[in-house]
Amino acid sequence: MIQSVKPAPTDETDGLPMPKRIWAVISVGFALCMSVLDVNIINIVLPTLSHDFGTSPAVTTWIINGYQLAIVVSLLSFSALGEIIGYRKVYLSGIGLFCITSLICALSDSFWTLTIARIFQGFSASAITSVNTAQLRYIYPKSQLGRGMGINAMVVAISAAAGPSVASGILSIASWHWLFAINVPIGLVAFVLSLKFLPRNPVKVEGQRFDVTSAVMNALTFGLLICVIDGFAHDIHWYILIPGFVIMLIIGWFFIKRQKMQTYPLLPVDLLRNKIFSLSLLTSVFSFIAQMLALVSIPFFFQRVLHLSEVATGLLLTPWPLATMITAPLAGRLMDRYNAGLLGGIGLMIFGTALLLLAMMPAHPSHIDIIWRMFLGGIGFGLFITPNNSTIIASAPRERSGGASGMLGMARLLGQTVGAAFVAVLFAMFPGHGMRYALVFGAVIAVVSAVISSLRLRK
Repeated sequence: MIQSVKPAPTDETDGLPMPKRIWAVISVGFALCMSVLDVNIINIVLPTLSHDFGTSPAVTTWIINGYQLAIVVSLLSFSALGEIIGYRKVYLSGIGLFCITSLICALSDSFWTLTIARIFQGFSASAITSVNTAQLRYIYPKSQLGRGMGINAMVVAISAAAGPSVASGILSIASWHWLFAINVPIGLVAFVLSLKFLPRNPVKVEGQRFDVTSAVMNALTFGLLICVIDGFAHDIHWYILIPGFVIMLIIGWFFIKRQKMQTYPLLPVDLLRNKIFSLSLLTSVFSFIAQMLALVSIPFFFQRVLHLSEVATGLLLTPWPLATMITAPLAGRLMDRYNAGLLGGIGLMIFGTALLLLAMMPAHPSHIDIIWRMFLGGIGFGLFITPNNSTIIASAPRERSGGASGMLGMARLLGQTVGAAFVAVLFAMFPGHGMRYALVFGAVIAVVSAVISSLRLRK
């Protein structure tokens, strides 16, 4: 008599089985697409919002600033919470809140209603971002983590490239309210798929509790840091910035001291002792500084010097994310053969070369002159970003994936904020030539990043 053998349960600690893995990847892709699109399509409509609400351009930017500040002050807290209650729960809560706040934004009839809704939308985006890459470790087998990171980078690049086009298409047939309303159906699809297919990671190591005091100190430290950097870029008086900087240093010192005493710190100082992790994180910060020096300064050159339209500017910027979209998945596959430090170093050198070539463009470049340089920059950044992100996540213990994911997001945010601040300073110092100086400085930063990346070859 032949006995039926009950199949052993699938071990989800080394990836999901097919086809469940595909559906989980699609669910993550929808959530990523939603959060990236939301950032890129709102920038275009700021002048319209300023006119409709009767607010100054400086005040209107709080629709974006409030969103970004909410992410900065809460990212590490959500990462820590994910390690305690599960990444899946934090992720689903973020998607659900994003849908609700998007609907409130779409129905807003005043500036402050929209701004407050955007702040809460920022918190929901933070919840999504904080555990996004940590979940990949449970979706993909260890041997395919690099490919998973490459697909993630591709989704981000496609969404970033599509942002201006989506915004233009919506605004051509409807009001700005629909820029927010579009998030609702995308978010609902992401929520349903995530609820059904995302894996449940092991939760709460015995004795691990959420540290509310550390969360408040973290919010004050990084919130003040971003505000000081932004204030410096916008020429806020020094007698306001210096006290803020001093307070940030004092709170930050006590915050880090407290983290060193914690078994499960909110700010993962334990992970920073890992040389591979810390070098990869530092490389990430420098690379995003260089990227923002380019992507913030170039549109000003296109529109103010070359007198191109907003549509033409968007089209000429598209080769960058398009090249990243192509290169990032390829870089994930190359990780199976080559060291991440080597791939990252080569990518950053290509990236730096592209920035230098952009700075050396003729006074009146043709569209082809611009397109191939932008494409080269996207190739270099795509070749770097996938191996680097994969290394940051993989070099942390599996149970600390949330902390690693949060630090990855903080590195990106810090680099982008500092890079944008540098652009403002260089434009003020070198009127009429700020773009070229920003690109040269970005090329130098990219080379420094390549050197830091190469240090991982010995590890």
